[in-house]
Amino acid sequence: MIVSKEIHITGLVQGVGFRPAIYRLAHEFNLKGNVANNNTGVVICIEGVEDDAVKFINSLEYKTPKASNITSVSVINKDFVGYDDFVISASSSTSNSITEVSPDIDVCNECLDDIQYQANRIDYCFTNCTNCGPRFSIIKQLPYDRCKTTMDVFPMCDLCKDEYVDINNRRFHAQPVACNNCGPHYNLYYNANNYTNIGEIIVIVSSLIDNGNVLAVKGIGGFHLLCNAFDEQSVIKLRKIKNRDGKPTAIMFSDIASAKKYLYINKAEEELLTSWRKPIVLLKIKKQISPSISNGIDTVGVMLPYMPFHYLLFKQLKTNSIVATSGNISDEPVIISNDNAKDVFADKCDAVLTYNREIHNRIDDSVAMVVGGVPRLIRRSRGYAPSPIMLNHNVEGIFAAGAELVVCFAIGKDNQVILSQHIGDIKNLETFDFYKESIRKFTSLFRFTPTLCVRDMHPDYLSSKFVNGLQSHHISVQHHHAHIASCMAENGIDEMVIGVCFDGTGYGDDGNTWGGEFFTCDLADYKRELHFEYIMQPGGDATTAYPWRMMLSYLMHYFGNDVVSDYNFLFKDIDEVELGIVKDMILKKINVPFTSSAGRLFDAVSALLGICRISKYHAEAPMMLESVAVVEIDKNYSYDVGDEISFKSTFEEIIKDIIAGTDVEIISAKFHNTIVKVVVDNVMEISAKTGITKVALSGGTFQNKLLLKRVPECLSDKKMLCFTQSKVPSNDGGLALGQMAIAAKRRKLGLI
Repeated sequence: MIVSKEIHITGLVQGVGFRPAIYRLAHEFNLKGNVANNNTGVVICIEGVEDDAVKFINSLEYKTPKASNITSVSVINKDFVGYDDFVISASSSTSNSITEVSPDIDVCNECLDDIQYQANRIDYCFTNCTNCGPRFSIIKQLPYDRCKTTMDVFPMCDLCKDEYVDINNRRFHAQPVACNNCGPHYNLYYNANNYTNIGEIIVIVSSLIDNGNVLAVKGIGGFHLLCNAFDEQSVIKLRKIKNRDGKPTAIMFSDIASAKKYLYINKAEEELLTSWRKPIVLLKIKKQISPSISNGIDTVGVMLPYMPFHYLLFKQLKTNSIVATSGNISDEPVIISNDNAKDVFADKCDAVLTYNREIHNRIDDSVAMVVGGVPRLIRRSRGYAPSPIMLNHNVEGIFAAGAELVVCFAIGKDNQVILSQHIGDIKNLETFDFYKESIRKFTSLFRFTPTLCVRDMHPDYLSSKFVNGLQSHHISVQHHHAHIASCMAENGIDEMVIGVCFDGTGYGDDGNTWGGEFFTCDLADYKRELHFEYIMQPGGDATTAYPWRMMLSYLMHYFGNDVVSDYNFLFKDIDEVELGIVKDMILKKINVPFTSSAGRLFDAVSALLGICRISKYHAEAPMMLESVAVVEIDKNYSYDVGDEISFKSTFEEIIKDIIAGTDVEIISAKFHNTIVKVVVDNVMEISAKTGITKVALSGGTFQNKLLLKRVPECLSDKKMLCFTQSKVPSNDGGLALGQMAIAAKRRKLGLI
């Protein structure tokens, strides 16, 4: 029986070689018809024997490109047309609906072979095909066609054009296709000279890196700063250029075998490192590389090459590892403009390497880790953005602004939450400009018209003020409810849960700073069941830079105003004048907002143990505290529960251990075990009271590997169903997803 069917496919199906794969599949099953892109996805018309048509449809799931992601397939019967062949038709754009935009994809092995053997692509650093190469970083408009990308200024030569129109060629409709004859090229600015020959450039760049120099090099989504990862002085020099004293910096190894010599890498971590997304992966250090890379932390962020340039460079380099960190001055957005890079880095770096293709969408490297065998995003950007998260609710027209630190925003299309790339800390003016610029670009690219805007409850966040300035109707959402809702949305939950949200800050209903919270909640609303004890935060946000301030505040709260003299050995390396000033602030209650923050508790304990008393970067104190913990120990400290969770006995017992000379590694481990016990005990208490058996964990503190591994394990042992986050960060980078889910649910219920 001959049938005629129309198949509509949505998901990540453009810019990934999907139509050529469909063409080949149709010919394999002797079908006639056509396939075309439109702004909603891919539409396939097929005619042929019914069994062949069924086999074709069933093959879509496993015979399409690796980077594609089908989210829906709808099939309808059509009147017979009588097609002569199966062809690829031109793209069309018929409505404001949109298809997914592909993230940037690492260079494939076939293209790496072409760089060695294909005459017009020998050493060509922009070699790509339908299976790999830049996507989101170069796209301006949909549908994804060359004329709507930053490749529009590079006319194809005859050789490239022949590949582009050949349905059987791997470069059929590969929009960034180019070669040495017609495509973008690199320029090296070194010693007042401009080098354009790539062979000469690779030799000079590799020699500079091997000999201790620092370079600014243009990547897929912005500039990187590069140096030899094994040269301590080079790493220190790079840090000075970047104005980044302490925060660990990412490195790139030439291959997985080299990385394994210096890092502990399990199977799940290796799969993540070598995946087509090529994120930075946090790995435990086995053998020292350079001390200034991680600065005392026992992990380091590692990635593998993902651009042709990286492979050519490592082929020439003597070292097998380079620092490859974002090309920016600390806290500012990564630089994407050639002129800007030369202005900023020409006098600071030893050379600047650019290329003449524009980066339209600025995008940092993504950062991930593996906990409990599950890859989990910490920073969602290159390789992941702007792929959407699918919800069970209609989110059309909703704009979610995020918060203020590690910001991502989100827009809603149908039931897709399209999260932006990592933006950063928008308290910085340049980053706030990047935030607004990206919103404009997403609005245009995804044909988005906001009808409802949702922001954080904090009135002073710039993201809140931005939303307040828009004409659309807007609502505010409590910070920690949005965190829990983010976890729920990612896991497809729409019912009552026990939400445990631990993080550093967040504006509460009572005007205090929250961050150690136990909720019962659904997507529409929440009830605060319990929280960490309120403690004065001397200087407000200044405590994040000076964790010893929170240590002092906790100790004065628990042991009285004479704690400095009673326990003077705990304060021996703190400036006496500053100590006196902060003590007076607490006594006189000047600029000491109250906080229930888990992050500030970790700060206080880290400072108490002498691990980190002055922080050089965000969350250094908790990270250092986690880093020294001995995983094997099973002891913990006590704590008390009344109207709040009090850690007075915890601090008493920690101080006893300090006096007894107990190793800080043991104390840190016991403290972490205490927090696990706090979570499990109180979740079970709330569950007994409410009957709720599902638990959602979120907030930046749950990026702590010890907590993230042990809490779900312990809750599972008690027959609780525990949900955590992996597709979006549990830090504020995932907050917009929760804001979106709350707004959509409230709108559906008619509450807004």
